[in-house]
Amino acid sequence: MFYKEMNKEELLKEKDSLQKEFDGYKAMGLKLDMSRGKPGKEQLDISERMLDIVNSGTECKTRDGLDCRNYGLLDGIPSCKELFAQLLGVEPENVMVGGNSSLNMMFDTIACMMTAPIVEGCKPWYEVKDRKFLCPVPGYDRHFAVTEYFGFEMINIPMLPTGPDMDMVEKLVAEDESIKGIWCVPKYSNPQGITYSDETVRRFANLKPKAKDFRIMWDNAYCIHDVTDTPDNLLNIYEECKKNGTEDSVILFCSTSKITFPGSGVAAMASSPANMKVFKNRYSWQTIGYDKINMLRHMLFFKDLDGVKKHMDKHKAILKPRFDTVIEKLDTKLKDTGIASWTNPNGGYFVSVDVLEGTAKKVVALCKEAGVVLTGAGATYPYGKDPKDSNIRIAPTFPPVSELETAMDIFCVCAKLAAVEKLLENK
Repeated sequence: MFYKEMNKEELLKEKDSLQKEFDGYKAMGLKLDMSRGKPGKEQLDISERMLDIVNSGTECKTRDGLDCRNYGLLDGIPSCKELFAQLLGVEPENVMVGGNSSLNMMFDTIACMMTAPIVEGCKPWYEVKDRKFLCPVPGYDRHFAVTEYFGFEMINIPMLPTGPDMDMVEKLVAEDESIKGIWCVPKYSNPQGITYSDETVRRFANLKPKAKDFRIMWDNAYCIHDVTDTPDNLLNIYEECKKNGTEDSVILFCSTSKITFPGSGVAAMASSPANMKVFKNRYSWQTIGYDKINMLRHMLFFKDLDGVKKHMDKHKAILKPRFDTVIEKLDTKLKDTGIASWTNPNGGYFVSVDVLEGTAKKVVALCKEAGVVLTGAGATYPYGKDPKDSNIRIAPTFPPVSELETAMDIFCVCAKLAAVEKLLENK
């Protein structure tokens, strides 16, 4: 029965039942972690062979004969550039392979534009005192943290089933020169798992911002992270931009962090020749070059894009039961209550749940009390402020399935208990 249709007596009876169930979980002394999108042990194990693939019997050279143990190749070894070019849908010459973190490259990209104009005649962003950035919500908390660190005012852009609200994006960027960019996770967005529609991608490619140095930060973190046999398809934004003569407007990022080893993977960025000239100039002062042995290790392991795809099939086999568990628990325990809605993505790393308005913080706190750690309520919004106190990001990848089942049972009890208590306030 829908909770909102219950009278006070029915709600009190339901609360008593839920409280007993909650107390039972508390007594178990559990310690379950679903706080971040971390790969589980099974996922890490499938890349274990990579740790031994470069050894004393391996010649640490690129196909052109450059010794990967020494200095050189600021923008990465050729085979690795070619692989990322295929993942990002660009030409290899437009790719720079970095260190272990795409977030680091995003941070450096913002830092570069803060101190050096990306477009001749424009000011460095630090000189724009009322600078703003558009933030699709719910979204990725670390994106928001980067822009907050650099002093941008963040403007919430609602996410629709097709991607960011493009009517709002187009209007804002056309009117306000102080808006300098927008964050995008275009395939299997964090946390909702939405893939931008073809129309949304084309509208991004055809944006007419008042700021000549407006940039689309295209964080394609989950570009091949499918968890079903019906994967989403994302239109190539760089090709669409080239059709419109707007290729300078987009900067693309991805990494192998959730493909091989988080913290020990390889990251890359790509953009137009004009943009990359500015970025490479900065990097030339920042580093002699990134870890080419790690790049070589990845290429010896995968060999090519087909090798990456076969590896991702192994990830899918591990992750699908976890996503299925989350959706099955939500469907069976919350669907008939009317107090929550959720996404059912075809890939990525998260399931986004909207609980009864005004209860997300309470749900997270109750879960923690029962031994389940979730991402903090509000983390999916700039400044940690969810205006509806509703959205919670579920990260199902790290726990084993048996633990995940228990964690989701607890989550559902907490969501119902918080909702009943909220509804009773108005009875």
